[in-house]
Amino acid sequence: MIYTDLLIIGAGPAGLCAAISAGNVGVDVLLLERSHVPGGQLVKQTHMFFGSEKQYASNRGYDIAKILLNEMPSSVTMKLNATVLAAYDDGIWTAEIAGIYTKIKPKAVIVASGASERSLAFPGNDLPGIYGAGAVQTLMNQYGIMPAKRVAMLGAGNIGLIVSYQLIQAGVEVAALAEGAPNIGGYLVHAAKLRRMGVPILTSHTIKSAQGNGKLESVTLWAIDENWQGIPRTEQTIPVDTLCIAVGLSPLGELLWQAGCKMQFVPALGGHVPVRDMYGQTSQPGVFVAGDAGGVDEASSAMVGGQLAGFAAAEYLGCKIPGIEAKKQDCINQLAALRHGPVGERITAGIKSVTTGEAIC
Repeated sequence: MIYTDLLIIGAGPAGLCAAISAGNVGVDVLLLERSHVPGGQLVKQTHMFFGSEKQYASNRGYDIAKILLNEMPSSVTMKLNATVLAAYDDGIWTAEIAGIYTKIKPKAVIVASGASERSLAFPGNDLPGIYGAGAVQTLMNQYGIMPAKRVAMLGAGNIGLIVSYQLIQAGVEVAALAEGAPNIGGYLVHAAKLRRMGVPILTSHTIKSAQGNGKLESVTLWAIDENWQGIPRTEQTIPVDTLCIAVGLSPLGELLWQAGCKMQFVPALGGHVPVRDMYGQTSQPGVFVAGDAGGVDEASSAMVGGQLAGFAAAEYLGCKIPGIEAKKQDCINQLAALRHGPVGERITAGIKSVTTGEAIC
């Protein structure tokens, strides 16, 4: 049995920042990460971040991961290759750590488990050569593997736009980018870069089918109407060896369900997320949520939300933190500044719908 003040599940941007803020005020933290490297999405993000200096703007994602690791206080114990398995009614959490089944008894928990990629159902979607965009980004940016020669991308949110540009930088041809909505969902600055490089962005389009003999050889795209139904005679078949699917993420909330947290389905946040207070504490006292597990958002927001949850968890554990109210309010103000624009407004509305008491921003 491992005893600790605070268990943090996930060493992505939210988990790392939660560990830093709680650890810096003297909390004994156990940080578990299922991967063999910490950093989560940050380690494969080669683009420079937006935001302000507080969110490490103008730094690339993998450099931000290094910065956060260098800031980690000695009161934090981080274990890699550690998958949290279950939460029990008696407050015990279990994990497989380096192949060993382990019981953990924390006084508080922050679930920062992130999100998983969504997929689509269509004829031929099981052909080799069809990937989630995040998987391709991992192959390319984390492991240095050129994942394709000619790609079609589904989804013009920030992930689809950024990964398309990174594919081009790696020498891969992006034949087309299809987006089911009538408008591009990501930042227009990313879309403009692709258009300047000759990539056709087809809005109100989706995939009809994928074809190939034992592996992907082509995809057929078609236009869709306002009811998301395919329009006959608009089909176009494009030869590709890879299809990237970037149609959104779903929060990984299984552990929150197991812990007995009250959950609510919020489309703007990507799926089922926990009801919580403005600092991330769920309906289960001492169980907090941070990052994409509480609603899909940008990495910068995940970092600030993790910092806020870390402060709140430390306060729950009885730590006397000088200026704590100002520190928490600064985090809330940062989140409000980051969530501007149509997408940010939808996320803010979604968070308000599951936030008890005072609204987040």
